Amino acid sequence: MSEPDDRDGEPGEGSSASNLKLRIASATVLAPLVLICTYFGGWLFVILCVVAAGGILWEWTWLVAGRADARVLVAGWIGLLLAGALVGLGLPGAAAGVIAIEAVLAGLAVTAFPSDGDDTLEPGVWAAGGVIYASLALIPPVIVRNDPQWGLMALLFLFATVWITDIFAYFCGRTIGGPLLWPKVSPKKTWSGAIGGLVGGIVAALAVAYAGGIAKLGIIGIMALLLSGLAQAGDLFESGVKRRFGAKDASGLIPGHGGLMDRLDGLLIAAFAALLIGMLRAGAGSPARGLLVW
Repeated sequence: MSEPDDRDGEPGEGSSASNLKLRIASATVLAPLVLICTYFGGWLFVILCVVAAGGILWEWTWLVAGRADARVLVAGWIGLLLAGALVGLGLPGAAAGVIAIEAVLAGLAVTAFPSDGDDTLEPGVWAAGGVIYASLALIPPVIVRNDPQWGLMALLFLFATVWITDIFAYFCGRTIGGPLLWPKVSPKKTWSGAIGGLVGGIVAALAVAYAGGIAKLGIIGIMALLLSGLAQAGDLFESGVKRRFGAKDASGLIPGHGGLMDRLDGLLIAAFAALLIGMLRAGAGSPARGLLVW
């Protein structure tokens, strides 16, 4: 959900137009790259997810510690690389176990070797949480994509839901305005943006499902509603973390957008939820089918 938030400050008309142009230019480059890697799947997609997860962990350490914290990054990056290899080989349980172990090691490292920069009462919790949070960019998407029959369609469905939620929330929030959604967490997100995002996400998801020949569009619409709402919750969570540590952006990696966390916050939570739904219905081997085929 990219509705105006802390990063936008109080821009004038020229500043807002310039930022929008940067957002469009960045999306024009990044979206095709993601779609190409998703289409081909396999190790190409695994590598994309590992890189994204590693970048998110780097941003997380800068956000909560004010620097690239080696105490977290060493354990975290090793865990993400190993998890990427394992989930790519079809061993998701082992991948999740590695992430759990490395998260604990990162937390213990921060606790055992405190730094003057640790400005929170629970630095170990934040360290472990960062490893787990980053892994959401890796393990759920790869498991879903590995479904041989429905993996690609499931991710296209997920991307359409989250991306269009993001776009509609942005433009509805700017155009309509109105009451704020949760000012203590994000001072500019509005109810009009949230509702517009939900509507846009559902319509986009139904369009993808219809084009893919998926039946029972009523249930698919309910899935899209759930995932769109969770994507916006993921955005609010990241906004809350940024506010906790006094940051406007997770980083400046993506012109006009902020950082990887700023772009992927909604997708992380939605992908995890999609995986859980799919696994509950069809097991770890066919989560995409469990999500889409009712």
